Amino acid sequence: MQFYDIIIIGGGAAGFMAAICAAERAPHKKILILERGKEVLTKVKISGGGRCNVTHNCPDPELLARNYPRGSRALIGVFSRFGQAETVEWFKEKGVRLKAEKDGRMFPVTDDSQTIINCLVQSAQKNKVEIKKGCRVQTFEKTEEQTWEITLTHEPPVFCNDLMIATGSNPSVWSQIAGLGHTIIPPVPSLFTFNIKDERLKDLPGISFEKVGLKISAPQISDKKLIREINAVEAEGSLLITHWGLSGFGILKLSAWGARIFHRLNYHFLVHVNFLPQMPQDAVAEKLAALKKEWAKKQVGNLSPFDEIPNRFWKRICTCTLENEHKNWGDLSKKEMYDLQNQLVNASFQVTGKSTFKDEFVTAGGVDLKEVNFQTFESKIIPRLYFAGEVLDIDALTGGFNFQAAWSGGWHAGVAMAQN
Repeated sequence: MQFYDIIIIGGGAAGFMAAICAAERAPHKKILILERGKEVLTKVKISGGGRCNVTHNCPDPELLARNYPRGSRALIGVFSRFGQAETVEWFKEKGVRLKAEKDGRMFPVTDDSQTIINCLVQSAQKNKVEIKKGCRVQTFEKTEEQTWEITLTHEPPVFCNDLMIATGSNPSVWSQIAGLGHTIIPPVPSLFTFNIKDERLKDLPGISFEKVGLKISAPQISDKKLIREINAVEAEGSLLITHWGLSGFGILKLSAWGARIFHRLNYHFLVHVNFLPQMPQDAVAEKLAALKKEWAKKQVGNLSPFDEIPNRFWKRICTCTLENEHKNWGDLSKKEMYDLQNQLVNASFQVTGKSTFKDEFVTAGGVDLKEVNFQTFESKIIPRLYFAGEVLDIDALTGGFNFQAAWSGGWHAGVAMAQN
């Protein structure tokens, strides 16, 4: 019988952090990481385009926690004990320096995710953590002696005192956790882009906007409570026109905050874009009225009158809005003036589906946070069962925040298991 003090199911960021922290504090303990894939730390490998977006340059625990649509309240205390600053220092002590970019994302100075992978794997090996790859877990349950028995495919079962689940968004694992008595919040996609077919976007992929305001609506909905929830979903950020519709940080933020609502709407709704969020609507109307006089003999579609609106997109707006795209400013009717204004501050686009954001698939859902002790990341229902990472109902905006939750959760669980 193979017996370990600690077994961690899942060889990702949270799992490795927990194993290393436990091993460093309790070198006498026998620790095993079980990874079903051929390689460990695969999300670390692809993150940030292969550079690994380790964390975000936000040392304030409360501000950092605001970037988590699910889990923000619980994470304030977590980040106070081991947050962004501690993560940066932890990697620095192991010889990996991180750098912050203008948008706040933090990467290893090597710009290579392999640096992070090497750091974690070598630290685990140095501390005699055993790593088994290609090892699929079938079941995990408590024995009569109150130890854990983990059955594996094609291998004998293994046993341990402390078990940590760090498998990410794995439905079969969630099902087993539910069988042990935990509540699983049904998973839905988060961090996705919008599929839109619209003449205003056709043949314009690559055109971007530094900052737009975003809201949604669903005219077909009559449920008043759902309408209030829909009206509360809004975001600001960059916008990018793609071959399939709209993307950019603003859209990703909107998808994260509205993840459950969008799922209920079956990803069919209207997204309203304010391309000039820094200007009051009255000011936009006044500028258009002034242009009607000042540029009376100039063609409307020739030149964008707003620095924030690229010329190609402005011309497309004019083509789709005006009766005659070659009209001069002075010949615009009241209706055309109003329609132009509306396209600038409240352009509506019909969303008909979603697309995954790059390869970094994130879900909202998992183990109910009310059933977890966030001092230790131990289950409140089953002693000596721990969770960290996306197996929990915690998800974040893009920018290193999901990894930060994994590092922090792994650290807390590792320290707690070392003390048992």
